Amino acid sequence: MLRIEGLTRRFGGKIAVDDVSLSINKGAFVGVIGRSGAGKSTILRMINRLQEPSSGKVLFNEMDVTALKGQALCEWRAKCAMIFQQFNLVGRLDVLTNVLMGRLNHVPTHRALLRWWSEEDKAIALSALEQFDIAGLAAQRADSLSGGQQQRVAICRALVQEPEILLADEPTASLDPRNIRIVMDALQRLNKHFGITIVVNLHSLDLARAYCDRLVGMAAGKVVFDDVPEALTDATARDLYGLEAGDVLDSDAAETPEGAVAAAA
Repeated sequence: MLRIEGLTRRFGGKIAVDDVSLSINKGAFVGVIGRSGAGKSTILRMINRLQEPSSGKVLFNEMDVTALKGQALCEWRAKCAMIFQQFNLVGRLDVLTNVLMGRLNHVPTHRALLRWWSEEDKAIALSALEQFDIAGLAAQRADSLSGGQQQRVAICRALVQEPEILLADEPTASLDPRNIRIVMDALQRLNKHFGITIVVNLHSLDLARAYCDRLVGMAAGKVVFDDVPEALTDATARDLYGLEAGDVLDSDAAETPEGAVAAAA
């Protein structure tokens, strides 16, 4: 179980995250929602330790994540993988090498620096690409791919880390509707087939309702909603988003995952 206790992050005089406490069970698919600046990205980055909390703790199975340093912190970041809106691939390298970067914590440093990947590591990376129907792109440069393909490569890179938790920070924000469905289907597959806990920041409420089994709504750095998607009425959403509600209540994204699979096939 992942537990957040009294987590706070200040930037100068501004409080980005304000005394947040949450418990997330193993195997959950949690959507974090809220208007821009609500603290969603900061929460994920503190869980992964890309940003340090001003106060509070992140605990995983009683391990104090906020106290980790050195190799223990590297091991946590492998166990708690993260994907980003911007994909964070190395464009000049081929797809297979980008995915293999997810194996860095599993190989000696000298081999990683020289890119001496074992046949086992290559097989693991190719298997991940096959899982998401992009093994045929293994030899292509990452910067030659479409946005949706690049995000799937980023998901494969996260998968080969063999994580227990995957944090996704607005993973569909720069994608068209078809690729949004493909990427969300990919995340759902990791959750259902591999039992990986997913925590994802999403802009579209309808997308969050279709894929997530729990929604956490944030406003001004605080958790103001925490329930199943069915409990998030349009009226509650308008309270949460205010004037932005019309932008996030997007019926075009409201397909169920089953319908999304059919549309992407």
